[in-house]
Amino acid sequence: MPERRSSRKDAIRSREAVLAAADALFARRESPEDVTMADVAAAAGVGKGTLFRAFGDRAGLLRALYEARLEPIRQAVETGPQPLGPATPPRERVPALLDALLCFKLDNRRLALALEEGGGGSPYRAEHYERWHTLLRSVLEQIPGLPDSAFTAHALLAATRADLVEHLVGEVRVPRDRVRAQLASFVTGVLASGRLHGSPAGEVAEKKPSS
Repeated sequence: MPERRSSRKDAIRSREAVLAAADALFARRESPEDVTMADVAAAAGVGKGTLFRAFGDRAGLLRALYEARLEPIRQAVETGPQPLGPATPPRERVPALLDALLCFKLDNRRLALALEEGGGGSPYRAEHYERWHTLLRSVLEQIPGLPDSAFTAHALLAATRADLVEHLVGEVRVPRDRVRAQLASFVTGVLASGRLHGSPAGEVAEKKPSS
């Protein structure tokens, strides 16, 4: 039994060392594609076999690192207070969720880009995307008058895609605060369409000037 416990502790330490090494490599390299499994194994001081047994493949390693970094946000979304937590009114929670996701991708640009580009197919089939889409759709469904919450959730999440973030911040050099403000303005416009769609006839009609 002690040996088994020791073995588990060694495995946990090894996994943490690998994630820390991968984290550092992605932060230093210009392109996500420059980081190989061999690079990570060497930096972590483990054999490639250990790496593949623990994570399966490069995509599995990327997912594990992504999830480890995302964990504080996930906890805030599930049980936290305002503005991310479930007690927040939907019209306030939607922009807060998207801003949190955008900030996460701004802080983890290369990792997010590597994960979204390395899916080997549609990024919309990725597990992490499905979770965000399900969450956002469920919140949007609580907003009266907002049509087609499933499509709206896809459209809003598209504004936080890693390749768009990389283009705006990495290539066009748009300041971080401006990108956040642009997203907030876009989300506000989308949610406002729900108010218009759900308003009684005449409520949003243009007022005629008084004679």
